[in-house]
Amino acid sequence: MPSKSSTAWSRKTSMYPPPYGGPMSPDSVLHMLQRVLKRAGLERIRFHDLRLTFSVLALQNGVDVKTLSAMLGHYSAGFTLDTYAHVTTSMQKQAANAVGSFRSGTLQP
Repeated sequence: MPSKSSTAWSRKTSMYPPPYGGPMSPDSVLHMLQRVLKRAGLERIRFHDLRLTFSVLALQNGVDVKTLSAMLGHYSAGFTLDTYAHVTTSMQKQAANAVGSFRSGTLQP
């Protein structure tokens, strides 16, 4: 049984601490996800797909890359940009269209 101090530490620093303290196996997290999806009648997905979906939605909804990079635990915002370049390319096209609309006087309020 872990000491009280190690249990308190793991509960504060571990994303999914088990009730008895200590780190939780990534396989355990995956199995829990699959059980929840099955109970909800949803198809199986990888845990990584949730991370990707979160990242894409965050970028598309204005979360700045530096903040998202820190949230994801990436070593740099550049790595985050490289990883999600397909999203930023789409966002650049939207921005270019908005600027084009502004210049032509058709920008919607």
